Amino acid sequence: MLKSLVHKYNIAGPRYTSYPTVPYWDEESFSFEKWKGALIQSFKETNAEEGISLYIHLPFCESLCTFCGCNKRITKQHSVESPYIEAVLKEWRLYLEWFDEKPIIKELHLGGGTPTFFSPDNLKRLIDGIFDGATRADNHEFSFEGHPNNTTQEHLQALYNLGFNRVSYGVQDYNAVVQKAIHRIQPFENVKRATETAREIGYNSVGHDIIFGLPFQTLDHVKETILKTKELLPDRLAFYSYAHVPWIKGNGQRGFQDSDLPSPELKREQYELGKRLLAEVGYHEIGMDHFALETDTLYQSMQTDKLHRNFMGYTASKTQAMIGLGVSSISDSWYGFAQNVKTIENYYKILDDNRVPVYKGHILNEEDLIIRKHILNLMCKFRTSWTVDELYVPELPEVLLKLKEMEEDGLLILGENTIEVTTKGQPFVRNVCMAFDLLLQRKQPDTQLFSMTV
Repeated sequence: MLKSLVHKYNIAGPRYTSYPTVPYWDEESFSFEKWKGALIQSFKETNAEEGISLYIHLPFCESLCTFCGCNKRITKQHSVESPYIEAVLKEWRLYLEWFDEKPIIKELHLGGGTPTFFSPDNLKRLIDGIFDGATRADNHEFSFEGHPNNTTQEHLQALYNLGFNRVSYGVQDYNAVVQKAIHRIQPFENVKRATETAREIGYNSVGHDIIFGLPFQTLDHVKETILKTKELLPDRLAFYSYAHVPWIKGNGQRGFQDSDLPSPELKREQYELGKRLLAEVGYHEIGMDHFALETDTLYQSMQTDKLHRNFMGYTASKTQAMIGLGVSSISDSWYGFAQNVKTIENYYKILDDNRVPVYKGHILNEEDLIIRKHILNLMCKFRTSWTVDELYVPELPEVLLKLKEMEEDGLLILGENTIEVTTKGQPFVRNVCMAFDLLLQRKQPDTQLFSMTV
């Protein structure tokens, strides 16, 4: 039965870190001034009450991992660190000019690239510069992505002293054949060292990222990786499907043939095996492709219906305003999205002109906001409702018709004014969200834009 459902519903679809999804942003009606106004409005509404989130993109890596879809610059020249930090801090100062009070930063995340490409001293200079014009929220959660091979005790201690309390390590898979194919060679001992050092210093959440569906990956490889993961018992896990989109990501994903990838049915078996092994030691599934122990804030936020999803993935709490700094970063004011230019050269050039380096975006209309709420509910709670007029759209009867077949397949339950995704249907939640995606329904893409849903 599982195989037939996988075959039926394995179609290209968004991961819904936003709605509208980036390919459906209305760039023609977007303007920088509209974006600025939307962010200022959101800041005034919520800074004092809930604070803001900050995402900082640090794009440099010393080598290319062929599974990676992030915006990155491959170099071994660490002289790039200082100019980039100065540029990010300049961008931050330009944003600070918009606000009439100091931002209260509740969530801060360093992503990449490889944030630990940067020296501990330069990371300290970056964070100190951010807080020259901001304050830390009392209940803040600061996190960074660490590479197990180059995250040192000095990195961990310096960031911990600056208020960081969570780190996530990219593990992917422990099998040597798979690691070679994705150009990510890192022994278990390196992950163990990085994990244990973080805990010794005082980090209250250590996460591991694991991928299934990688080239040459078998069920035994996934089992081996999960069993080794259980030895270290990270507080949370991202256990997600490899997104094979070489038409978007260029030569980075041409290091192997499509035929080297597991079939959709095998990918699903890999996930179900991993989920079963993780449940045996107390991990709970959180939203889509995430797991956490009961002591982790991600699990606790799910229990209290506070789980949120944005361009940083699943987060333990919501802030209405999220500012993205650095090349290619995306900001979210709730009322609008804006993305920075994607090349470092353009990023520097625009900042030299004393301008925020946004090059495209989308301002949400009333319909967008309603659909966004439904998709967030489904992705974070596996349910949504329209018992109030504010959550009703005229196309809702058509949405329900599209979901009827999924109900017949046991993937969801349709109530009078509610939808609840069943346990059986949770692996297909992206498909459920696609029925709500009115922009996707109105204009199906001519070419493949998204990874497969399974």
